[in-house]
Amino acid sequence: MDRNDDTRPGDVTAHDRAGNADTPDAAERTGQVRAKDTADGRKGHRAETGQGEHDHAAMVADFRRRFWVSLVLTVPILALSPLIQQLVGLQGRLDFPGDRWVLFGLASAVYFYGGWPFLTGLIGEVRKAQPGMMTLIGLAISVAYLYSAAVTFGLQGEVFYWELATLIDVMLLGHWIEMRSVLGASGALEKLVRLMPDTATRLRDGGETEDVSVTELRAGDRVLVRPGEKVPTDGVVLEGRTSVNQAMLTGESKPVEKDVGDEVMGGAINGDGSVTLRVEKTGADTYLAQVVEMVRQAQQSRSRSQDMANRAAGWLTYGAIGIGTLTFASWLAVGADVQFALARMVTVMVIACPHALGLAVPLVVAVSTSLSARGGLLIRNRQAFERARNLNAVIFDKTGTLTEGRFGVSDLVALGDMDDEEVLSLAATLESQSEHPIAAGIVAAARERGLAVGTPKGFETLKGRGAQAQVDGRTVKVASPGHLGELGLEIDDPAVQDLRASGKTVVFVLVEDRPVGAIALADIVRDVSREAIGQLKQMGIRCIMLTGDARAVADSVAAELQLDEVFAEVLPDQKSAKVREVKQEGLVVAMVGDGVNDAPALLEADLGIAIGAGTDVAVESADIVLVRNDPRDVASILALSRATWRKMIQNFLLATGYNVVVIPLAAGVAFAWGILLSPAMGAALMSASTVVVAINAKLLERARDVLPASARQT
Repeated sequence: MDRNDDTRPGDVTAHDRAGNADTPDAAERTGQVRAKDTADGRKGHRAETGQGEHDHAAMVADFRRRFWVSLVLTVPILALSPLIQQLVGLQGRLDFPGDRWVLFGLASAVYFYGGWPFLTGLIGEVRKAQPGMMTLIGLAISVAYLYSAAVTFGLQGEVFYWELATLIDVMLLGHWIEMRSVLGASGALEKLVRLMPDTATRLRDGGETEDVSVTELRAGDRVLVRPGEKVPTDGVVLEGRTSVNQAMLTGESKPVEKDVGDEVMGGAINGDGSVTLRVEKTGADTYLAQVVEMVRQAQQSRSRSQDMANRAAGWLTYGAIGIGTLTFASWLAVGADVQFALARMVTVMVIACPHALGLAVPLVVAVSTSLSARGGLLIRNRQAFERARNLNAVIFDKTGTLTEGRFGVSDLVALGDMDDEEVLSLAATLESQSEHPIAAGIVAAARERGLAVGTPKGFETLKGRGAQAQVDGRTVKVASPGHLGELGLEIDDPAVQDLRASGKTVVFVLVEDRPVGAIALADIVRDVSREAIGQLKQMGIRCIMLTGDARAVADSVAAELQLDEVFAEVLPDQKSAKVREVKQEGLVVAMVGDGVNDAPALLEADLGIAIGAGTDVAVESADIVLVRNDPRDVASILALSRATWRKMIQNFLLATGYNVVVIPLAAGVAFAWGILLSPAMGAALMSASTVVVAINAKLLERARDVLPASARQT
């Protein structure tokens, strides 16, 4: 056992950690995503990430203002319209000289002011040769207005002013409600940005404190964080001990203990203890800034489903124009007057408007992205996330993903009069003076079990063989099997032989050169890994492990976790080939790794998942980044992807299904039975469908079972 050997737990080939990202070159190769550089802390975040929300809020306010102005103007339009007067029994009582010109003026104001967003939208779509929802709305209100204006100036017929006004009112109201829904679904960004405080308490060299803006902090500054305050930026604890609540950042509901040397994320809420932090990152480099940027990019990214919706909207636009034209011609052909035929055409074009379809996918995308961010699942590639619903296999890297990535005591075997705990306590006392990973694992195991760890005397390293010291007046050694051979000792205990055969590292405890026990160490399998594999297998997912470890070590871990398949002794540059090999079996594959030495495999997989990235959340090679180092979140990704897809399909059906029934009614096929839809009613039904789609998308937030357990508790 060479004490100078840096080989990690159970690693014979030592390839699984090649290309560590601790070096600048490796970090450059990994290509971490960074938000746009800015010297401003929270203000910088808001300037960069909040612009979209600001613009969207301005549009919401614009539609709200146009709606209320148009609604006020609609009241006299209704009062002056002959048909409305007849319906309420006021025919002729409100007439006055020039009333038709007043009606024309009011309707013109509603058309140009209230209808302006739709008219400009129509022009924009026609210029791009991409007619869509605005084309339909703009055509509908333009046909109604121009025909009514022609009647006002002498053409025989009845005006459509009241239908025009109510149509615009309903459309504005529908857009206002819909855009408010979109703004609400995208609100996660602003909530994240608000986590950052405006000021911080900076410590001067002399120990005095000063309140400064967060934007003035620089790396290396020392800041004091008092109980209950928000951590101003990413840093490391220099003095003090506390617990922090970082639920809004990572989804973890329980406070996280922080001691000297621990990293703390900006935006976390400090607990009961005061701590002094050394500023590590500011502005766009902080964890929160990267999360905000990733959420923003994900919300703006286009998915395959979104493209499908846009294509469907385009076809529906052509169909609506064609059906509207056919309706107009058909009614004229059977002897109906122009006014009636025109009303049918306008109603058909309004009722067929694909606005709800255009909203169906973006709203679900916004809600699912916000939901995933709150649960610590950061989506960087929407198309890959959508593919997750079809996953057949998940390939896990071993070290640091399924295991803890450190030596830990897995087994104890007493070989003499001492029991297991006495053997471990004795070994821990000796190893307390060593910094070797094996020594650290033995000491940690003893302390976890509450065993006494004393102070040895005369500690010395046995080069390549172990260590020895005086403990309670006796010479104690923790040595390798090779050292026992040098002493002419042979251990034939079956339990020890089984441990060595399983690939675990076995060391022996000797007192006065007499073996009293054996300690087996291995890369400890994490408890959550068992649950994660169980969840995935229940979902019908094939679970595979990919590692550079020796076959015996890999098989031992695979047996403990009941994995379906194992690839062992795989070099880092061979991992992508193994992923490709699994894909060639016809499986949709996800690769789960640390995002550094696993980068080629992450890129090769249908879905690349970087797990346990900590504050380095933006790993370029990953499609999804898991904030928590918890493999159970892989099952959450799959569940959320499936739930999101179901909502998209539901919204497709809600957005288009009503057309099948209502368009024929709008065309007048049920006129003989007294069923006839007016343009205003058509607009109301269309807007109702968009509102239903918006509500259905928001209901995805109730599907909290798709998130990790810790996130559900927040």
